[in-house]
Amino acid sequence: MTITNMLKAVLIGLLVFVALPELPGQIRHKQLRKEVLESQQPAGKPSRRERVTPKPIPVPAPVAPIRTPYEQPNARIIVMENADLLSVDQLMRPDLQLASGNVRFRHDNATMTCDSAHVFMVSNSFVAFSRIVINQGDTLFAYGDKLYYDGNTKLARLRGNVRLENRKTVLTTDSLNYDRISQLAYYFTGGKIVDPENTLTSVWGQYSTSTDDALFSKEVKLVNENFTMTSDTLEYNTRTHVSNMVGTTHIVYKNDTEIFTDKGWYNTDTERSMLLNRSKVINKEGKELVADTIFYDKRLGYGESFGKVVMNDTVQKSTLYGNYVYYKEETELGIATDSALLVDWSDIAKPMYIHADTLQTYKQDTLYNHAKAWFNVRFYRDDIQGLSDSLFYDGRDSVLTLYRDPVLWQENQQLSADEVRVYTANKKVNKVHLEENSMVVEMVDSVHFNQMVGKEIIAYVDSGHIRLVEVNGNAETVYYAREENDSLLLGANKTESSKVVIHFKDKKIDRVVLTSASSGVFYPLHIVTEEKTRLEQFFWAENRRPMSKEEVFYRFPAGERPKIAFRTPPPNKEEPLEKTDGNTTGEAMETPSSELD
Repeated sequence: MTITNMLKAVLIGLLVFVALPELPGQIRHKQLRKEVLESQQPAGKPSRRERVTPKPIPVPAPVAPIRTPYEQPNARIIVMENADLLSVDQLMRPDLQLASGNVRFRHDNATMTCDSAHVFMVSNSFVAFSRIVINQGDTLFAYGDKLYYDGNTKLARLRGNVRLENRKTVLTTDSLNYDRISQLAYYFTGGKIVDPENTLTSVWGQYSTSTDDALFSKEVKLVNENFTMTSDTLEYNTRTHVSNMVGTTHIVYKNDTEIFTDKGWYNTDTERSMLLNRSKVINKEGKELVADTIFYDKRLGYGESFGKVVMNDTVQKSTLYGNYVYYKEETELGIATDSALLVDWSDIAKPMYIHADTLQTYKQDTLYNHAKAWFNVRFYRDDIQGLSDSLFYDGRDSVLTLYRDPVLWQENQQLSADEVRVYTANKKVNKVHLEENSMVVEMVDSVHFNQMVGKEIIAYVDSGHIRLVEVNGNAETVYYAREENDSLLLGANKTESSKVVIHFKDKKIDRVVLTSASSGVFYPLHIVTEEKTRLEQFFWAENRRPMSKEEVFYRFPAGERPKIAFRTPPPNKEEPLEKTDGNTTGEAMETPSSELD
């Protein structure tokens, strides 16, 4: 081949090479070089061409959209203070640095160390691997296997064997996000917080390193040396050791006392609590306390309750109600006021309802239960009713004593005196003792009344009926005689004696026995008048007699007793109580919010 032909071939080859399109690799190389040059161009000096913001490199670290420190004026650049080995691919990934060996970063007042890291300079973030340690202000330390850190948002995401230490509080979990701006750490795959007093576990949790406030949700459990608390949702402060219960919560003490609530607070240091929303406290002695609001001091062993309070004793079979109740555990003292009511349902067929301005129950010598009532006392049971100014029940002797103008009713009989003592056996009345100004009145019909008056009267009761009455000292009686085997009245016997014994049969006077020194007169029925047959002390106050459990709340104006007054429907009748016979559920029994004046 001649030289001329060779030159022609070379020229043709060059023309063909120039005409060929660029290879894909060459095109990518030029584009990458162009992006790198533009990204390194100093701020404030735009390129000749229209400036193009470089596209962010996708990395797993940031949660929020990537913004450079230049785009966030308040963000500070992460400083790498040390690394044994640092490499950068200026051509392919000039924004990515690979650091390994004793890597240490500083960002604001926090230092972060690890074995190796991928540093993203443009996004001001890094991913750290192995033996992660975060130290902030020498009080907060965090450890983990892997760390995603965004310097713009100051969000640290720790994964694997995570441990957060803040003074005396330690949080452990598998995954933890820590926001350094809000100083909030939260986990979502289960975690545990331990302080010197308590250990808390839950599925989800949030902890503030600045305020020591923590919020727990789902399967929450707080363990203390004295109790265990489980809840749906719980707020807790690791410094004050106060927990706020905002979900269904159950507290169990080592002495078997239990608390059920869905709202309130509890101080694990002082063992004081405030419970709301009809919370319940149950102790091992069988007492249950339910109220709108309960203040409870476990250490001192007392509680105060407000609003529709129900204190139920399943052992003694009694229930104490009131809008305010005070309770002392050691003596089992209970004091109720404001619509106070004591229900004794030991005899389920005949529960006793006692109302007064103030009611008190307590245990003496850990064996006997006692009860006291002050002012405007009224009580009701199917077989006996009564009222007085005050009352005392002695559980040792099973004696009920009424003071100041007491009146008792049983069937068609009324008993009154300065002081009345009711003796019981096996929960049944067997004797009534009237002392000073004693009187027993039995209604024969609406006009005629049998009457017994003396310094002392003792009535013996059998199967709920009076079978014998002894009148001692200045005894006076008026009793109506009947035709034998007939209900027709013949007249009235009026007697005076030092002692009278009256026998009853079939709920009626059968015979009267007088002492030898006695006097008497018989008035035929047609000449019977009130003046002749009404003793000086006589009165009949059936209108004040409580005839149902609701009527123990009725109140009458103070003043002299009427000589005779039959029942009429009381005005302004209050709402009735709910049925409480055998009530052991602890539910509130509706009681009148106020009493009649």
